[in-house]
Amino acid sequence: MGAIFYFSSQHADPDQAWWTVVLRKFGHVGGYATLTALWTWALAGTVRRPLLTAAAISLAYAATDEYHQSFVDTRHGSAVDVAVDSLGIALAALAISLKPQAAKTKQFKDAGRSSKRAY
Repeated sequence: MGAIFYFSSQHADPDQAWWTVVLRKFGHVGGYATLTALWTWALAGTVRRPLLTAAAISLAYAATDEYHQSFVDTRHGSAVDVAVDSLGIALAALAISLKPQAAKTKQFKDAGRSSKRAY
């Protein structure tokens, strides 16, 4: 969260090339995906639904960060940026929710192999 706050406090160049804007949007997606994953990891075992709680925290931070940017010269808060941040949150949630299924499938396959081993 500190890194996001730091970058959102930086002054923006009003004459950015299109590719700079695209790279910044990818930064939003990656930053909020990472934030969601880290919150999920931190909350695992402490709350009933860590992924949902992590997504809610990340989304709330995205909204408050855009509000924060409205106070920085050459920056402005943007609902579009919150939507882009939400894409990163959703991608992290999807990746995290699919991972246990893959692990369970591998576990069942490994269990079948181990019973056939001769010791």
